Amino acid sequence: MKILKRLFCLVVCLLSVGCWNASLAQDSAKGSAGKTNPSTNQEESEKGARTDKVQEKQSAEKQEEKKMETATLANGCFWCTEAVFEQLKGVESATSGYTGGTVENPSYQAVCTGRTGHAECLQIVYDPEVISFAQLLAVFFTSHDPTTLNRQGPDYGTQYRSGIFYHNDEQKRLAEQYIAQLNEAEVFDDPIVTEVAEFKKFFPAEDYHQEYFATNPNDRYCRTQALPKMKKVKKVFEDLIKEDAGKNK
Repeated sequence: MKILKRLFCLVVCLLSVGCWNASLAQDSAKGSAGKTNPSTNQEESEKGARTDKVQEKQSAEKQEEKKMETATLANGCFWCTEAVFEQLKGVESATSGYTGGTVENPSYQAVCTGRTGHAECLQIVYDPEVISFAQLLAVFFTSHDPTTLNRQGPDYGTQYRSGIFYHNDEQKRLAEQYIAQLNEAEVFDDPIVTEVAEFKKFFPAEDYHQEYFATNPNDRYCRTQALPKMKKVKKVFEDLIKEDAGKNK
């Protein structure tokens, strides 16, 4: 019952900030061609054909100019979180790495000491016309425990802290508003401790960390930690999941 209440409140809070509208963007993109009157005039027919070609060209150019946006989220070990977000529609890439620290180009070993100040995180490149930042936040808060300070499951240390590193004022506003509403609704038993900080720099993790779940699906950590998160998100956000996501999992 508590789980159902939590999921319900997550969705209600998301709706209250008015951001569950990725599908509306797709619907609005469907143009209304309008009614056309039949004409026997060849000139009008040719004019219509030219107009269609211009519209097709403009549509293609608009598609090419489509701007992707970036979100930087920290919610535990990136072996887990990368797989969770890569299964979402509109997510072009999810790169594992480090942010929020004081050392340039840190190594995994250095970050693990907890002395560099970095958090393991994801740099997510996404299409805002398909998935919104607020929807990413909903997945973010559903796929980890934002109330445990510097810890996620068996992993502990400042590098595993919960954090949202905003790239603009709108991301900051949405993050703070969403957290406030989740706390007010008492969705979680304890207050949310997620850090909301301005994005500074992102350092990609070593190659062997990238696509870790995809290349190590039978790894014990992946099966016990990553897979349950993936399944939970897939169940709760069925409409946001790519059609080919997790077929062999």
